[in-house]
Amino acid sequence: MYLKTVKAIFFSLLLSLWSISLYAQEELKKITLEDIWQEGTFRTERLQTLKTLEGDFYTVLEYDRETRSTRIDKFSFVDQQKVTTLIDSKDLQKIDYFENYSFSKDESKVLLTVEPEPIYRRSESAFFYVFDLKNKSLQKVSEKKIQQATFSPDGQKVAYVFQNNIYIKDLHSKQITQVTVDGKINEIINGVTDWVYEEEFGFVKAFQWNKTGSHLAFLRFDEREVPEFTMMKYGEGLYPEPITFKYPKAGENNSKVSLHIYNLAKDKTDNIDLGIYEYIPRIKWTADENLLSVQTLNRRQNDLKLFFINAKRSKADLILEEESGTYVNIRNTLTFLDDNSFIWRSEQDGYDHLYHYSKKGKLINQITKGNWDMTKFYGIDEESKKVFYQSSETNAINRAVYSISLNGKHKKLLSPENGTSSATFSRNKKYYILNYSDASTPTTYTLYAADGKKLKNIIDNAGLKDLISTYQVSKKEFSRLETNTGTFNMYMIKP
Repeated sequence: MYLKTVKAIFFSLLLSLWSISLYAQEELKKITLEDIWQEGTFRTERLQTLKTLEGDFYTVLEYDRETRSTRIDKFSFVDQQKVTTLIDSKDLQKIDYFENYSFSKDESKVLLTVEPEPIYRRSESAFFYVFDLKNKSLQKVSEKKIQQATFSPDGQKVAYVFQNNIYIKDLHSKQITQVTVDGKINEIINGVTDWVYEEEFGFVKAFQWNKTGSHLAFLRFDEREVPEFTMMKYGEGLYPEPITFKYPKAGENNSKVSLHIYNLAKDKTDNIDLGIYEYIPRIKWTADENLLSVQTLNRRQNDLKLFFINAKRSKADLILEEESGTYVNIRNTLTFLDDNSFIWRSEQDGYDHLYHYSKKGKLINQITKGNWDMTKFYGIDEESKKVFYQSSETNAINRAVYSISLNGKHKKLLSPENGTSSATFSRNKKYYILNYSDASTPTTYTLYAADGKKLKNIIDNAGLKDLISTYQVSKKEFSRLETNTGTFNMYMIKP
């Protein structure tokens, strides 16, 4: 009799819990399409277009929905307080709002991007304005939409591309120098990349100032032998219009790419002989004002060469060569130290890691090492010899931030082990803002000292997390899938 009573009570309790659970689920709101696409119900608060400045400062691009204007606010890394508003478009007569910005090296001028018009995935043309922070003057770089406007190192000139030719404008005299003259649509491109490079190598700007602004290195693309492809482009008109561009399918001719260095003082361009190659996926000036680094690839993309070119002699010296049985990835990590030794990213040991080479191309040491991939490189503090990076070493589905000495020792975790962490470091690498999220936590922004000490919460999106808890949301369940070809990470969301 006692046992029956206990069973009855237990069954009644289960029934009550089940009823409460159903009631709780009915009380939770359902996510609607309007929540996602119209109302912005689950929009996270973010730091938009953050750029670091000299010292312990950074800027953020803010958009005012009421005035439909944009402004650049300056903040202090140390106390996270707003220092000032550098530019507000509502105070500018010629600009309603701008969508991006970049500073001159001395941070006295700002280049504003206005009315950008997309070309392909990464390329665009736009109007550019230079705003002088000292005298509050505004100067339009060109009356036409141009591409990749970039300050010279002294901030006195702007280089840009218009209709496949490179131009340099002196901001004081307003004089414009045309560097190249043979640019022509669907034939010759100077200073920006063709469609293949934009897609395969992930960059558009194909010119670089040296550190003193005395030379401008650039790529020239001869695509006259590349087959053409025509497709319909839908715009504002009633009917679509055909657009024809150079598009090499597998096995067809690529653009013939060549390297050139323009000497501003002599108004002279030198052509650089790099031997036999198919691609030039990266160019970058070293710490030496006269030394340009250039990377070349063969057609199979499994033989990468790094050259140093002396601008005074126009001579190329092979510094490093990396070959693979499959292919070699192209990265943006190449970093030159003051002594012109450099940090190189490679998968030569089977994993994505950082290496330190001398200026002659001799391996000094491997910086990161292990059966995991380095996924982002944040730079080096040369004073402390600390290298900062993101990796998957805690778990393949996680991303964590670390510091490590240039010699590969004294590694330190600077973020939570689980979840996805990325960082924005101050210019002097003394502070960083950690961007963190996981499957159940909206993005948070937190200020840390470079040694990993937490200093201040900036944005926690706690309100959004509370809001999500009032909706019917299925949790992600993480697991590993065993197959005949290996083990794979996976997650499942049940109805």
